Amino acid sequence: MLLKMNQDYHITEVDLGKLDEALHLVWQVFMEFEAPDYCQEGVQKFKQYIDEYSLIKQRLLDNQMKMWTCSDKGKIIGVLAVRQVCHINLLFVDSAYHRKGIARSMLEKVIKYYQENGNFDEITVNSSPYAIEIYHKLGFHDTDKEQLVNGIRFVPMKRFINSGVNAM
Repeated sequence: MLLKMNQDYHITEVDLGKLDEALHLVWQVFMEFEAPDYCQEGVQKFKQYIDEYSLIKQRLLDNQMKMWTCSDKGKIIGVLAVRQVCHINLLFVDSAYHRKGIARSMLEKVIKYYQENGNFDEITVNSSPYAIEIYHKLGFHDTDKEQLVNGIRFVPMKRFINSGVNAM
């Protein structure tokens, strides 16, 4: 069930003029919740990825990646990015806004987008150790055991989006 969010929260595709703010939020939340589970190599690899501003911007412009933000009175409080095809590569919510249905609402917006704009049966993610239970609550299930690649720990997961399986 989709939680009713505060009427001041708005989910939209990222405004490229606010991409830097969105990536700053991603880094802040990563450092608070994810970095403690990573070795130094993993933290550096993630930092390198989000520091590639021009590459991320080009991927957005070329539709190789889509990004949505959730804002509260103009301040970005959540970021969800999906690279083609239907793979979540960023999902971060400001800690002051946890447990308010923001991640669920952003995911619902993304699923609706893909249902309307393509023939996709599932959405995948490589969940960090911190977010495993969150993704389970969002209807994802593990597809493999935990893995470690370039210092990044993750569990591959997926959720069916068109078959009614794992519906929200």
